[in-house]
Amino acid sequence: MTRLLLCLLFSCVTAAAAADEIDKVLKRDFQARGQATMDRVVPDALQRVCNETDNRPPAELAKTLEADQMRTIAFPAGSLVGDWKRGEATAQGGRGLTWTDKAGVPGDGSCYNCHQLSPRESSYGTLGPSLYRFGALRGNGPEMQKYVYGKIYNAKAYNLCSQMPRLGYSGTLTDEQIKDLVGLLLDPASPVNQ
Repeated sequence: MTRLLLCLLFSCVTAAAAADEIDKVLKRDFQARGQATMDRVVPDALQRVCNETDNRPPAELAKTLEADQMRTIAFPAGSLVGDWKRGEATAQGGRGLTWTDKAGVPGDGSCYNCHQLSPRESSYGTLGPSLYRFGALRGNGPEMQKYVYGKIYNAKAYNLCSQMPRLGYSGTLTDEQIKDLVGLLLDPASPVNQ
């Protein structure tokens, strides 16, 4: 009901004005608690571009900003493929970044909230694409490893207005956790690829 009212209320204003109004509502209605501070409801400049263009920024601007985001990805030395079993635990877990979690402690990926991965899991979200058989269909070579690591680290480097969280960039996941998720998606022995 609230979403419908907001849509009706903002139907006569520009996307930028609507974004400003939504920001005001969030700042008014959300309160800081524990590590969940108010900076979470303030979109950064990159997200503001997406908000103000209804997720359709001009192509040249998107290309420039994606290139800037690509430079934020810190690829670790050595293999980008970790242990898929730990990756599954990270994908399943939903711990981290809530007001009761200790600040600075790595969280989990909560990947199943948006994606289908393993066929063994019957409960998964559909906001993101299915990743079932990801490695089996796309391969697991060095370029694919780099793509998957980068996409998890900072999805906005590949699609400026992606709704996927920037899990490495934000510090939500460690390099090791991201490598373990790469293993989950690409290792032939992973249940994702069965």
